[in-house]
Amino acid sequence: MNKILLAQTDTTVGFLSQNAKRLEEIKMRSGDKPFLKVYAELKNLSRDIRIPPLHKHRVRHSKKTTFVVKNQAFRYVSTPEHAALIKPYRWLYSTSANESGKSFDETFCRAVSDIIIEDHRGLSEQSASKIFRLTPSHLKQLR
Repeated sequence: MNKILLAQTDTTVGFLSQNAKRLEEIKMRSGDKPFLKVYAELKNLSRDIRIPPLHKHRVRHSKKTTFVVKNQAFRYVSTPEHAALIKPYRWLYSTSANESGKSFDETFCRAVSDIIIEDHRGLSEQSASKIFRLTPSHLKQLR
């Protein structure tokens, strides 16, 4: 999917796509910083990322939490609205809807998006997710 979606995610308003290059261009962000992947189904997540056994329960029951395993950031979303958006694609890259280092500007976001999805929540900037690094034996909070 090369389209850029603008939607309210489980945390804040975000850009979603499977095209990392296009997201980099829109956000004016360097290519050396990877985007996080969001999954709505654990079976798809487990195909791409091996979660250390110690943390499987934590990931399965997480809410508004991003995890990092071996420099791959991911989030499992269980909110029905956001999960329904992701399921048809298996996974999507996700990033906050703004230019890198700037705050949310709805006019800018609407101009650069191919598809705008608004539900009963509308589009609003909210707090970002918590971030944890997972290793086989440890959990470290990064944000």
